[in-house]
Amino acid sequence: MGEKQRMGREVTNALRSLGSFVSQLRWEETPPSIQDRTLLVLYDTLGVAAAGARTSEVARFADRWVTQGPVPLVGLGRTMATEPSVWINAMAICCLELDEGSKFARGHPAGHVLPAALALGFETAPSGKQWLTAFLAGYEIAARYGRATRLHPGVHPHGNWGSAGAAAAAARLLGLDAEQTAAGLDAASGLVLAAPFESAFTGNLIRNTWMGAAGVAGVVAARMAAAGLARTDDTAVYSLGRILGSFDVEELIADLGVRFEISNGYFKRHAACAYTHSAADAVELLREPWELAQIVSVDVETYSIASSLNRTEWPSRLAAMFSIPYVVAVMLRDGSFGPAATDAEHRADPQVQALAARVSVRATEEFERRLPERRGARVTVHLADGTARTAEVENPIGAEAHRPLGWREIRSKLAALIGASASEDLEAIVRALPEAPQAREPLSVLVEEVD
Repeated sequence: MGEKQRMGREVTNALRSLGSFVSQLRWEETPPSIQDRTLLVLYDTLGVAAAGARTSEVARFADRWVTQGPVPLVGLGRTMATEPSVWINAMAICCLELDEGSKFARGHPAGHVLPAALALGFETAPSGKQWLTAFLAGYEIAARYGRATRLHPGVHPHGNWGSAGAAAAAARLLGLDAEQTAAGLDAASGLVLAAPFESAFTGNLIRNTWMGAAGVAGVVAARMAAAGLARTDDTAVYSLGRILGSFDVEELIADLGVRFEISNGYFKRHAACAYTHSAADAVELLREPWELAQIVSVDVETYSIASSLNRTEWPSRLAAMFSIPYVVAVMLRDGSFGPAATDAEHRADPQVQALAARVSVRATEEFERRLPERRGARVTVHLADGTARTAEVENPIGAEAHRPLGWREIRSKLAALIGASASEDLEAIVRALPEAPQAREPLSVLVEEVD
């Protein structure tokens, strides 16, 4: 058997294992710790979406669609048809750079899966447990595809491997069997984006549509499988494994059903790309009542992909979220980095601009070899009197194996974003899901506008 045939057989066998996992997963048989984590991820992601819905770009994007349907646009006070809702809810989730992620998948599983799961939850009629199971299954598949995929430098991780997770959630909600689900996962790998990281660096808002593209792709793939138009093949080997990067089939099924990827994720405190968070946390440790004018220079040492976030021009809010010099400058001045930190006033502030210009970022082998378990950074502030202050973090706060954030911390995070009352209401919705006869009953409340 040739190498190509062997690889193809490995992929199809893995897809069948994943199809069986997705179709046979049961909420009642899932460990209580995983159930709790699933609810917490859902709570955080929906809260971040409600906050993102308050941005002008999400509202303007939603206004361009005229379709009618039952799916809530989270926090926007209106509903829409299945596929359009996926585009809009996904943009709301990712636009503030506060959505959870996985350092092992090197991206954001929940943001790729939830919009599709929410949409199909209104098209079909699952119970709360059934809907949660579909979301959990989708998360697991997305994260495993993320683990298996090593994207080429310059390819952004939105819109490619996550489509399989959306397909898994959609397949479960559409009632597909194991073989159909496997075919849907394969089809999703043929509906991926070659998303350029440069768009994020330059602040091009097309970047905020890529999660939605993956979500819609997953729904389309599941519908193809339901119609008998998809097959179990080795598409991912070519799309993810050759065109966009490399692909490790073994990662798809390693400890499947034993290790749940949702337990290995992180939550975000800073409204910026996750690659900036270690540097931001180091600045938090350093921050003293010094005069900013006394800062001569700031050196940031980190891992290679984070070091590429070194731009000192920010034509949009998105571009500022992907700039370590900007994040470090704001953290040195303000001590925090929320959504307002990247507004036009902050970006135009002469003090922030001057300080950011004095920040240098470089990669070191020391931090590179610690990946993926540790995403660290060291920040050294050099002062006019010749002294220097240094702080280092191995992982940002929020990483599950480092300093995890639980219900109390996420509750506080969302209260700051959408208000205490809305945060409490959202938590009640999420906690009601496991016992809900119809998932759409508690989820329909998500349509309410957040003031």
